Amino acid sequence: MNILHLEDNPADHELVARTLGRSDLSCALTLVDTLEDFQSHIEQGRVDAVLADYHLAGFSGMEAWEWLRQAQRELPFIIVSGAIGEATVADAMVRGVSDYVDKNRLARLPAVLQRALDFHASRQAQAAAQAELAESRRRLVDLTEHLQVSIDRERADIAREIHDDIGGSLAAAKLDLSWLARRIDEPQAQGHIRAALEMVEHALGASQRIMRNLRPAVLDQGLMPALQWLTQTFAERTGLDVRLKGQVLAPVPPRLSMVVYRTAQEALTNVLKHAQASQVSLDLSDLEGVLTLEVSDNGRGATAQDLAKLQSFGLLGLKERAHGVGGWLDVVTAPGQGMTLILSLPLEGQSAQDWENNE
Repeated sequence: MNILHLEDNPADHELVARTLGRSDLSCALTLVDTLEDFQSHIEQGRVDAVLADYHLAGFSGMEAWEWLRQAQRELPFIIVSGAIGEATVADAMVRGVSDYVDKNRLARLPAVLQRALDFHASRQAQAAAQAELAESRRRLVDLTEHLQVSIDRERADIAREIHDDIGGSLAAAKLDLSWLARRIDEPQAQGHIRAALEMVEHALGASQRIMRNLRPAVLDQGLMPALQWLTQTFAERTGLDVRLKGQVLAPVPPRLSMVVYRTAQEALTNVLKHAQASQVSLDLSDLEGVLTLEVSDNGRGATAQDLAKLQSFGLLGLKERAHGVGGWLDVVTAPGQGMTLILSLPLEGQSAQDWENNE
């Protein structure tokens, strides 16, 4: 272990060396007495801890500490000095110095140094764990985004196959059945043909509905028309009072449009399944460079425990989808007071972190 000793009194340096030599610490103590030598040794990167006098010729040990902080070098830094007063010690500790040892009580130095080394090692391990966690989080976000893109692409491919193969085949079968209906007069056969036509018509409607769910072609007409179609069909199917308001003036990239549409779709599904609501309102805007969708209902609301249940994976999926395009998702709710889901997506390449910094 390499210890750098910033000291301009050789006798004091010798006392420190003897004190450490009598301890269980195995270390090499290097003496420097100028700020330039101190900086040079630090930049060489072979220092594990620093012991520094407070008063030195022409400068202060705290100047060395401030340089160390500005250089972003994290090392145990212990002031080893004569009596400097409680206020000075407190100021040094507030500014981040590891500890202080009075030269008249050097017997404390090995224990103080060991404690500072242990604390530094703990902080390094914590920083490494946090960095690893952040990297894991980044990889998870990348994976989620990749999976979502793959899912959307696969959905589009399936929708295209349904349209080209199944839809085409059903349309051809409908034409053939209509041809037969015009040429066969036998009543029983006509009954079977009508039944078959109804089944084909039902299958065509189902295939079109599945195609729209897999890949909403209505998005090609714009985000607001797509949401108008979604809310209208949802209201007709469920009987709920669904209202859409707001406007979007800026152009919305297709990727963000898909996120908004899927979020609205999932939010409406959650309202139908869990909220016990009679009214739902959607508000879309793009004020201040952020595309915002708010979905509110007058249902039973939810507690924090409700949101933490496994059934809330739908919300987790929406949060990951929003995060994948630089946005974020908030949920405001209380028992008996309904729920509001707020999706925010920065436009023009502005990330969520940039937006928070601007705030």
